[in-house]
Amino acid sequence: MVYGWSFFRHLARALPPSCLLCEMPGRLHPLCAGCTADLPWNPSACRTCALPVPPGQRDCAACLARPPLQVRTLAPLRYEFPVDHLVAGLKYHGRLAHAPLLGALLREHVLAAGAPLPELLLPVPLHRRRLAERGYNQALEIARPLARATGLPLETGLLRRQRATAAQMSLDAEARARNPAGAFALDAARLDRLGSLRRVAIIDDVMTTGATLAEIGRLLQQAGILHVEYWVVARTP
Repeated sequence: MVYGWSFFRHLARALPPSCLLCEMPGRLHPLCAGCTADLPWNPSACRTCALPVPPGQRDCAACLARPPLQVRTLAPLRYEFPVDHLVAGLKYHGRLAHAPLLGALLREHVLAAGAPLPELLLPVPLHRRRLAERGYNQALEIARPLARATGLPLETGLLRRQRATAAQMSLDAEARARNPAGAFALDAARLDRLGSLRRVAIIDDVMTTGATLAEIGRLLQQAGILHVEYWVVARTP
């Protein structure tokens, strides 16, 4: 799927006047037409986990065999070059100009899906030590365009990362599954103040095994929020 130029127009003021990937000068949009077309779009994906599947297939074999806790996962892109470059630039190198683009790509995908929207957007939080080092939470920066476009509340006080964890990308599959266990906590008093929530979308940059998102989803479901969705920029194939 390739979005038209109108999709990028609102980003012009926030981004440099050149393509973020090939640096072609004089652009009014974040990506030139060639780089936009070359993005690794994820048009045929499992509706539950967003894993790429053959055209016409609605679910992957793993989700059919053992349905996960989330209702659906939305991911417009596959985590391949150059999306990995854009995400790493934002996440590790302070390139905040990448956040509006990544957030807008996710926003357009969510709106195009046409499904009922949740009641709350919940960015995956960083541990306080990593937040102090980085100075910002990339999941929150990606979520901001979604909140503006949908009018949904963007909640940053409900979920806390209480234990610092290793980066998921640095671990093997078995370690990734264990890594997020016990890393998060919900603020019960904050949850009470938010009222009766039924549908929540968890926002993150990339979904790999889904272990981090599943740990948060488990906490939400234990608190009575049964409809949990994952909204991520990219899915690892």
